[in-house]
Amino acid sequence: MANPTYDIPPGTQTLARGLSVIRAVSDGAQDLRAVVEHTALGRSTAHRLVQLLVHEGYLRNGSRGYTLGPTLIELGFKALHGNPLPVVARPILEELSAHVHDTVHLAVEDGGSVLYLDKLPGSRGAEMRSRIGHRMPLTRAGVGKALLLDSAERWDALYESDGAQGPRPPAGASGGSADFRARMNDYVRMGAAMDLEDNEPGIRCVAAPIRDASCAIVGAISVSATSPYMPDERMRGLVPVVCRAAGRISAALGYREI
Repeated sequence: MANPTYDIPPGTQTLARGLSVIRAVSDGAQDLRAVVEHTALGRSTAHRLVQLLVHEGYLRNGSRGYTLGPTLIELGFKALHGNPLPVVARPILEELSAHVHDTVHLAVEDGGSVLYLDKLPGSRGAEMRSRIGHRMPLTRAGVGKALLLDSAERWDALYESDGAQGPRPPAGASGGSADFRARMNDYVRMGAAMDLEDNEPGIRCVAAPIRDASCAIVGAISVSATSPYMPDERMRGLVPVVCRAAGRISAALGYREI
């Protein structure tokens, strides 16, 4: 049903009812009775709207009852390609950067490594080796750990694989894969990840995942700074800040928290 606090503009009631039918089907209404229950529409009105939506391809009426139709799939892909992740994320990253005054990154997983799609340098004068198009090991970078929050079955193998790429910075040295797994389990519970100089000496960061409409992690953002600006207390305080920014990007990609 439509949000009761929202006043539907005059002349758009039919459109609003049609949209409520689509939303009902997306929420699991598979027959006319369920559509009526979800939307509070009259049975005859709901039936007419469903017929039109099926005819136009917005809904499909098959062996499983009503499902979303091919027109919505087509429009969804157009919307996704019209709003690629860097474009959707950029204004939110700019706001985050202005708020924290530290370096902000946007990254995705590509070919088993972190691929940086955007970087907004901080105003504190510290330069980091990351750059747009640069790759880093998943298990070392903060954004990499955020990208792996849903992939516990890969943690051990990736940790060993990334270790073969060279020694880890002394400040970020850990007790091996068991310690890494314990940290990752903590990050899963937190909903965010941290780089405690695991990737670059003197650099710490807080990162959070970005999800799309399927709830899959499709990217991650981070706030990074030199260790004097990133004591443990500030890192903990940044977790909700970074998570909110990541959540806004996720919402723009169609993610809705269950």
